[in-house]
Amino acid sequence: MAIAYRQQVDDETEFAIWKIEEEAEELYNQLQLDEGEKAYYQQLSVGKRSLHWLGTRVLLRKMLRTDEYIDCKVDAHGKPYLVNRPYHISLSHSFDYAAVMISKRPVGIDIEQVKDKVERIAHKFMRKAEMDFINPNDKINQLYVCWCAKEAVYKCHGQKEVSFLDNILLEPFNFEGHGYVDAHLIKGDINLDYEVGYLQYQDYMVGYVKG
Repeated sequence: MAIAYRQQVDDETEFAIWKIEEEAEELYNQLQLDEGEKAYYQQLSVGKRSLHWLGTRVLLRKMLRTDEYIDCKVDAHGKPYLVNRPYHISLSHSFDYAAVMISKRPVGIDIEQVKDKVERIAHKFMRKAEMDFINPNDKINQLYVCWCAKEAVYKCHGQKEVSFLDNILLEPFNFEGHGYVDAHLIKGDINLDYEVGYLQYQDYMVGYVKG
């Protein structure tokens, strides 16, 4: 297992992608876990779910460059946070990869393996105005950028009951291998603007954002 890709977004923000190639036991042995985390891990099903949980935490340890115990908890909205370290984090995983983003500011990251199925569910997260700027020649990739961008914004904001369809809106963009998408989170009195980065890595798409 090794870092497959790493990007310094700015002086205080970076993210990395890690290819999960080990068995669960090897990953588990690289971590220090408290009793609650050990109990949670034991409840996970064997297979990708446990590998993803272990993989993101091993990558987090590598990025923080520490062998000490990392107190990583999850808040009431499902957002992970570090108890005793001055960083915001975001975790993601998809099939054989884990992704972690770290910053002094709130962040969000999402990684997804690109598959044709996204076209069948596009109506669940894309408004008509957003579908209108999708290029038929890059339809699948561009839809994945939109999904990853909205997921990254959702994670960065860190509050439940935010609709990808109704509350996170994207400005038109042309798909390239990497770039940026302007996004807006609008709900009630909340009106936030984001510049979301995206990156095509092999047959995966990554969306990342800093608040």
